[in-house]
Amino acid sequence: MHIVLIEPEIPGNTGNIARLCAATGIELHLVKPLGFSIDDKHLKRAGLDYWHLVRVHVHESFQEVFEKYPGNNFHYCSTKAPRAHSEAHFQLDDMLVFGKETAGIPENILKSNWEKCIRIPMIDGARSLNLSNAVAVVAYEAMRQLDYVNLQQVGPGTRT
Repeated sequence: MHIVLIEPEIPGNTGNIARLCAATGIELHLVKPLGFSIDDKHLKRAGLDYWHLVRVHVHESFQEVFEKYPGNNFHYCSTKAPRAHSEAHFQLDDMLVFGKETAGIPENILKSNWEKCIRIPMIDGARSLNLSNAVAVVAYEAMRQLDYVNLQQVGPGTRT
């Protein structure tokens, strides 16, 4: 599975998402321009000591991502989407696409992929979740549908 962040702006969010990727084996794709440097101390702090477990890809544009993964299913996560994330059917190599914190996914991408757009249900008046929280909600729904493939479901020292 892959998480794609289009033009992320806040290093702490991207660091948290990188930590999620490390814990789940999900690959992280960052689409330029980035609102921070990859070696930003805030980015590294949020990811703590997990960076060695994350496969990070940096792309010049979203079109580059789309061209490099032509056979993958893309799911576009937006508060404007017509259906809930839990209604999507996820597969192991899917691309979970999220936009930047202040604007979301660009309108032209949403409009040309409307049937593949999903949202996280929220109450009226709530604008959106924090980006790293939204990524976690969608990623874990996808992993749940895939029966948490490749993830240890019972941790060391826990009871079954």
